[in-house]
Amino acid sequence: MQNEPQVKSEPTPPNSSQKLAKPGIEKEMDQKPKWHAPKYKPAGKLEGKVAIITGGDSGIGRAVAYLYALEGADMAINYLPEEQVDAEETKRAVEKQGRKCLLIPGDLRDRNFCREVVEKTVKAFGKLDILVSNAAWQNRKESIDKITEEEWDRTFKTNIDAYFFLSQAALKYMKPGSSIIATSSETAIVGAESLLDYSSTKGAIIAFTKSLAQNLASKGIRVNTVAPGPVWTPLNPADQGQEPEKMKEFGKSQPFERAAQPEEIAPAYVFLASDADSSYISGIVLEEMGGLTAAA
Repeated sequence: MQNEPQVKSEPTPPNSSQKLAKPGIEKEMDQKPKWHAPKYKPAGKLEGKVAIITGGDSGIGRAVAYLYALEGADMAINYLPEEQVDAEETKRAVEKQGRKCLLIPGDLRDRNFCREVVEKTVKAFGKLDILVSNAAWQNRKESIDKITEEEWDRTFKTNIDAYFFLSQAALKYMKPGSSIIATSSETAIVGAESLLDYSSTKGAIIAFTKSLAQNLASKGIRVNTVAPGPVWTPLNPADQGQEPEKMKEFGKSQPFERAAQPEEIAPAYVFLASDADSSYISGIVLEEMGGLTAAA
């Protein structure tokens, strides 16, 4: 129903049980994530701003890029080279709104590449106002002894190390009113039995965010994080430890009895980037967890 509230109109389980190869391509999903946010009303909140969005090719990152374009921002998006087809789709969506979108493929595990992302963005647009550190790596493991050193290292380098190196590089160009936003997870708050390494990085993101917010307060640069619950994106069907049958019920254990869609999560990133909306907010964890309010 067109007038049904969004909290009730988004898809509910059973979901598709389709599995994807790593890193997960949204174009290949038979049940596509919803990111167009038809009920969202833009108000020019980010006009003249320039943003970097990592993991901007698909999922939450694509939804954020699209809303940022609606709000008047130009941007650079980063993604793995294998995700080029998704990145091109995001670029088309951004440019359709009359905004510019610079594509920067590459692996954020390389700290020098993190710096390169920032430098390329500033060279292209002349400035940097918003950093969204959103890219993530995730693989479920049934027990701690199943997590290899290589997997542990990859998860930390992608999820938290990149956040540090991107922030460090971005701060050379950020002025008062700039905003850094990271994507954490409900797993940082309530834990996750089969996501030991992923949950650990998401907890580190929260601690780093709160500390960096204090460190940058006097400079007028705000730092916040969003902690989503389960979200229907390529990340989960591409999780090598996620069983297809469990994908059917993905999100059902939340109080809302479903996973979020990217279009529901992305407006928080607009709010936290907008100086008009959140100028007195820094160091928070904005939980978007489908009605979940406390640790289990």
